[in-house]
Amino acid sequence: MLLRHLEYLAALARERHFARAAQACFVSQPALSSGIRKLEAEFGVMIVRRGNRFMGFTSEGERIVEWAHQVLIDRDQLVKDVNALDSEVSGRLRVGVIPTALSTVSMLTTPFCHTYPRAQATVASLSSIEIQRQMLDYEIDVGITYIDNEPLSGVRGVPLYRERYVLLTSAALQFAGPVTWREVAELPLCLLTPDMQNRRIINNTFRGVNVEPYATIETNSVTALCAHVRDGGWATVMPHAWLHLFGQLDGLRAVALRDPEVSYTVGLVVPDRKPEPPLVRAFREHAVKVGLQEKLDRLLHGASGTTVHPDTAKPRLS
Repeated sequence: MLLRHLEYLAALARERHFARAAQACFVSQPALSSGIRKLEAEFGVMIVRRGNRFMGFTSEGERIVEWAHQVLIDRDQLVKDVNALDSEVSGRLRVGVIPTALSTVSMLTTPFCHTYPRAQATVASLSSIEIQRQMLDYEIDVGITYIDNEPLSGVRGVPLYRERYVLLTSAALQFAGPVTWREVAELPLCLLTPDMQNRRIINNTFRGVNVEPYATIETNSVTALCAHVRDGGWATVMPHAWLHLFGQLDGLRAVALRDPEVSYTVGLVVPDRKPEPPLVRAFREHAVKVGLQEKLDRLLHGASGTTVHPDTAKPRLS
């Protein structure tokens, strides 16, 4: 059995298309098909259901694809482990991050890459569901997502910080202090789309105070939320982790939320596999040392600029 043939199979599982898989492997389509047929001959089973196009894998093929992924990961891990014996941490770390935590990822990746100059990082904005799927499919190495709200499988979670929430509005709207969730429901809202876990958290919180928010604008992009708030006069509920960027977002105001005070744990998730890759282990250990909880909580107490201090007077909605 050649590892190259397993690479062909993994590429086909990822691309779901013979031509694209061949292109990803830098071989011709006949060469890729030939390699997969050699695997079928060696195992004595059909791996691919064929027609005029790729039709999926047989049940035996699905199992072989799972093992192919693991064998290739183990191969890569072996290479990294050997290289790590006489060199520092290196390689490219693929990080999937839920949109509401994107503002914090630079607080992890920047010092990590400074500490390990030969390490690189690729950051992708993904939903919590996509983070788990891509991690199990070996498409990302680690994820930053909620770890105490909806069940996760096949991963280990490391708490990073408790996410709290603020009302984000145009600076033209005047508030004297904290506002309640019931009061927020009366404002013209733009919110994340319902497939995002943060939106599900927000919806559940509103339902807990017997109100149902109406979002005129929905998006899966936090940047789009901020743009609509700044330019369109909308309001939104935003994780407090974004407060450290508000100095770069002119025309916005953040106001503390109360009744109830809500928080959920955002953490680093890593595949529940052994051995743990050196790059993943180094990033996990580094992420714990950064102290995101303390850094982000300071933003809620004595924050400057567009942020209203949580202990100021009662809200005045206009």
